Amino acid sequence: MPRRGLSTDQVVQAAAELADAEGLAAVSLSEVARRTGVRTASTYSHVAGLDDLLARLAALALTEIADRAAAALAGVAGREALAALCDAYRDYGLAHPGRYAATRHPLAPDGPAGAAARRHADLTRAVLRGYGLEEQAQVHAVRLVGSVVHGFVTLELAGAFAHSQPSSERSWRHAVEVLDDALRRLSTAAPESTDPETTRSTP
Repeated sequence: MPRRGLSTDQVVQAAAELADAEGLAAVSLSEVARRTGVRTASTYSHVAGLDDLLARLAALALTEIADRAAAALAGVAGREALAALCDAYRDYGLAHPGRYAATRHPLAPDGPAGAAARRHADLTRAVLRGYGLEEQAQVHAVRLVGSVVHGFVTLELAGAFAHSQPSSERSWRHAVEVLDDALRRLSTAAPESTDPETTRSTP
C-alpha cells in the first residue's frame, strides 16, 4: 500500500528537485525513496519503475514550460512571439536544468507526457502562423526552431559558452534574430512539390 499522505505527484516532485540539484543521471528510485521517506519497493505503489518515473518527470517539465510559453505568447505575434517562445524554453532550462534534460527522454505517444508534447507542437505552430508558412513548410520550421533552441540551451547548460566572449546572452539574441530571418525566408520560398512525376530525376 502507498504510504499514507504520499502521492504520485510528490514522488515526481522529489525526482524533479533531485534532477535540478544533482543532474538527471542522479535520479533513481532508491534516492527518490530516501527523499520521500519510504522504502525503495514502496515507490512501485506510485510509479511502474524508473522509466515511468522519468516519463512522468518529462511530463511535469513539458507542462511547466508550456504554461510559461502560453502566458508569454498572449497578445504577441511574429518575431516578438518567436522570441517569447524561445525565451520560455531557455529561461526554464537555466532555472531547472535537470527537468529540462528530462524533456529529451524518449516519450511514448500514449504515455503521460504525450499530451504535453502535443501542446508544445501546437504552441510552436501558433507562432509559425505569424510567418504565413505553407503547411508543408511548417514541418521544416518546427524542426528548425527545436534544433536551434534545444541545441543552444543544451550547450549552454553544459558550459560550452562560459569561457569565451561575447556572452551567451548576446549570442542567444543573435540566434533568435537569425532564426526569425530564416523563417521569413522560408515563408517566401516556393512550396515543395509532392507529385512524384515532378520530383523524379530526368534520365
